[in-house]
Amino acid sequence: MQLKYNRQSSLGSSLIKILVKLLIAIVFFILAIFLIEKVNFPSPEKKFNIDVTNEIKKL
Repeated sequence: MQLKYNRQSSLGSSLIKILVKLLIAIVFFILAIFLIEKVNFPSPEKKFNIDVTNEIKKL
């Protein structure tokens, strides 16, 4: 005959697991933000000067 081993986790240990997962997610999010800031995305080299006065007068 085998005994059933259904030990429920206590409230403290489940809260610690949730807090550890939350802390890991926050650290991962902060690292992702810093890494995205380090990447140089291409930016337009020429500024566009669009004259819309003609279109405004038509309205």
